Amino acid sequence: MERFFRLKELGTNVRTEIMAGLTTFMTMAYILAVNPMILEPSGLNWTGVFLATAMAAGIFSIAMGLFVNFPVALAPGMGLNAYFASVIIASQASDTPISPAMGLTAVFISGIIFIILTVTQIRQMLITAVPDSLKHAITVGIGLFIAIIGLKNSGLMTIAVSSFSNIEAGKFTPVLGPETVIQLGSFHNESVVFTVIAIALIAILMVMRVPGAILFGILGTTIIALLTGHVDASSALSGKTWVPDFGTMNVGHFDFAGVFEVGLVTIILTFTFVELFDTFGTLIGTANRAGIMKNPEEGKKRVGKAMLVDAIGVGGGAVLGTSTVTAYVESSAGIAQGGRSGLTAITTGVCFLLAIFLSPLVALVPGSATAAALIIVGVLMMQSVKEIDFSDMVYAIPAFLTLALMPFTYSIANGISFGIVSYVVLASVANVAGKGKYNVHWLMWLLAVLIVCRYVFMGGE
Repeated sequence: MERFFRLKELGTNVRTEIMAGLTTFMTMAYILAVNPMILEPSGLNWTGVFLATAMAAGIFSIAMGLFVNFPVALAPGMGLNAYFASVIIASQASDTPISPAMGLTAVFISGIIFIILTVTQIRQMLITAVPDSLKHAITVGIGLFIAIIGLKNSGLMTIAVSSFSNIEAGKFTPVLGPETVIQLGSFHNESVVFTVIAIALIAILMVMRVPGAILFGILGTTIIALLTGHVDASSALSGKTWVPDFGTMNVGHFDFAGVFEVGLVTIILTFTFVELFDTFGTLIGTANRAGIMKNPEEGKKRVGKAMLVDAIGVGGGAVLGTSTVTAYVESSAGIAQGGRSGLTAITTGVCFLLAIFLSPLVALVPGSATAAALIIVGVLMMQSVKEIDFSDMVYAIPAFLTLALMPFTYSIANGISFGIVSYVVLASVANVAGKGKYNVHWLMWLLAVLIVCRYVFMGGE
């Protein structure tokens, strides 16, 4: 084992790696409760999503450790799972509803594109093309998007409704209040109260630098909810068994004909684009922290291999029946504990595979606890805002449009689209006017043209 993982060379040992892997698992395990909660409203079975989440995280984390010797674990990603669900739910009111099978097919196709981009090195070219300010803005925007979902699901944020229209038609279309679009939820709502309790618990644990603070906060809130009767154990456990019911999984649940009939090109590109930059930032950041990039040549090779495993994980997760699988920035917690080799990722993966027997326990977690986790994840992703140069308007305006439009239009695609187009326009104007020398890669021009065509001919739909 020491030779295979090059433990001595990397300055670590078996005990340190296993402890680091357990730490990473503790910081990531919240996804076991959160992912089924997010995807179930889209029409996917709760148990099926839970099993797919645990198996995808387990299989591809182990693959990262075995084939790359990289201390980074993978699981279905926050943000893209929310985007997956929101697209399907929003489409139900349209003339062309999107089924869960179509959504999984879109994720699978994005995985194939991702593999091609990685193998052909185009992925690296795209990373160079997009300015750092937009990359960081995308991360922040997704964080705000996730936080909005958590606030909405918890009841802490509600739509200000003064009345309803189309009552006769049975549609009950809300008419917004005159003063504000959104407002604070009522503290007479138990879900709101327990969400605040969960946020407080997680925040205190994070301030105390407790590894796995999000998970322990969720567990603490669940115990309080059970003791106070907020969660009815018998109802929550109904239909849940300790023996995994693999029959509930949506393995290979694809609808290629439906995808091309409805036309999900924009959605597929969004999955690909967001995952592209999210993974790049995670892998480079964790590689730097683990000291892997001290040898640039070897570090580049290992990151390249890690990108390929990550790309395969996207398609593999869709086959198992879950949204986009990606490298987790929470892996940095294990690295901070001394994890330097693939044994860290393998330990985390084994923990996720063992978790398939814990479905009844996860089912007891109240929605208020997982909503709080979403809000806190938004806080963590918000940290990238300090990397954006707001003193330069060529960078500041596109970055602001990116991070503001994602949550406020409830669309990751809108934020990225406006960010790219505005940067290309402003940077080009500044260059022509002699007000600066900004790099506008030809790929940015291509993306900008495609985006404009999308909004002109498709109305942004």
